[in-house]
Amino acid sequence: MTLRVLFATDYLHVPQGNGGGERNTHELCLAFQAAGDVPAVSCDLRMDGSLLAWSSRLRRKLAPGREYSRDRSLGYPVFRGWDQSRIGEVVGRFRPDVIVVQSTHPEPLIRALTPTGVPMVAYFHEVEEVEHLRFLRGSSIPVLANSAFTAKRLAEACGLQSEVILPLIIPGNYRTAMRPERVVYVNTTERKGVEVAFSVAAERPDIPFTFVLSWTHRPEALARLRERAAAAGNITLHPPTQDMRPIYAGAKILLAPSQWEEAWGRVATEAHVNGIPVLGSNRGGLPEAIGPGGVVLPADAPAEDWAAALSRLWDDRVAYAAAADAARAYSRRPEIQPETIAAKLRGILVAAMPSASRQAA
Repeated sequence: MTLRVLFATDYLHVPQGNGGGERNTHELCLAFQAAGDVPAVSCDLRMDGSLLAWSSRLRRKLAPGREYSRDRSLGYPVFRGWDQSRIGEVVGRFRPDVIVVQSTHPEPLIRALTPTGVPMVAYFHEVEEVEHLRFLRGSSIPVLANSAFTAKRLAEACGLQSEVILPLIIPGNYRTAMRPERVVYVNTTERKGVEVAFSVAAERPDIPFTFVLSWTHRPEALARLRERAAAAGNITLHPPTQDMRPIYAGAKILLAPSQWEEAWGRVATEAHVNGIPVLGSNRGGLPEAIGPGGVVLPADAPAEDWAAALSRLWDDRVAYAAAADAARAYSRRPEIQPETIAAKLRGILVAAMPSASRQAA
């Protein structure tokens, strides 16, 4: 039975969107495709001057009346458009058996998709705003969460029961030959703990740090970060990248001092693939992602505490080796393997389909 799955979102998608949710959707599509199913993505489009944006505009002009352009640059169909209320057009063109709705505010998408009659599930990756999701309580739409933390928040705030589908990470996309010599910190924004990262670097001027810049910085913010890194003397700024392997290759420790409620913490799992221990905060689902593969501190711990925890890993070879082994082992646990995650999600999607639709598929 071949399953046609549409992942529908009002966010951007790879390569225009490169957050954890977008990467998860991309790798889910690759996993479904590898298993013989047919995935596709429906998403927003940003006219950012890129070749993708201009080619999308050209495709729409060549097909008057169509809201969504379609490209296969990622190996599977991606429908990109501005007006998400017209997503029924994508359903008519792709003819999915089931739809996975992914949005912080899914009501408009669900409202636009309901007339198509295609069964839906809702998959949530954030918990900053959830109270409005109470409208799903008592509905026929199954709810999925990307972590036990997210599932707990949905239950407490909205009375929603959900199945946990962990973020899917294909190890081969992150595994690399290692030469660990630096501390790596990813996403230079306040909510990701950039001030903590600068403070820790100041406490250990003898340790080289690599800060991977956020995709969203404006020129003035970027200039200020460059000034601060130059003044620190031990911080190298790296542009945002879709291929983290060269970054992880030089990472001895991953620093993740997030200050907001992470629903998961994808970089922790990516780092673990290479046996890189994670020093992270206790916010949201990040401790769940780190597990035994690192050290967790209170998000508001003073810089001295962060530096002390870093030093214990950096300076003590025995402690570091144990943490690295634990990180690698945690990345191999059955429940985080791509095949396990994809199979579990597939089972939920098939169960969401009416029996007649399952037989037709």
